[in-house]
Amino acid sequence: MAVKLKYQDVLNLGESLNIQNGDVKEENGQLKVTGTANTPYEKDLIWDKIKEIGGENPADIMADIQVADSSVYHRHVVKSGETLGKIAKQYYDNASKYQEIFKANSDILKNPDVIHPDQELIIPNLG
Repeated sequence: MAVKLKYQDVLNLGESLNIQNGDVKEENGQLKVTGTANTPYEKDLIWDKIKEIGGENPADIMADIQVADSSVYHRHVVKSGETLGKIAKQYYDNASKYQEIFKANSDILKNPDVIHPDQELIIPNLG
């Protein structure tokens, strides 16, 4: 039970991301976690949280996280005050990648400086 408690923040994150088909078992001091994230970005969030708690290669957790939609990195709903640069920084840790987001959404965006709250933007996978 101690391992499950150690990784409770990972389980809480999975719940908040609405991970599908989630299963958690503790066997022989190792936590076994499975589930399906909506996008690669959400899978990355789970892994980042696991590494934050257990280190780069934790031996006390085994996670098998699948991805429901790998055609995009994520789908982002614009909030008031956001810019493509801020959104690119959030997903890619690089504001100058805003052009990639702009190109992936050229069907709804005509100017990279004009986005509106509640627009759903595709955050593309970067090669």
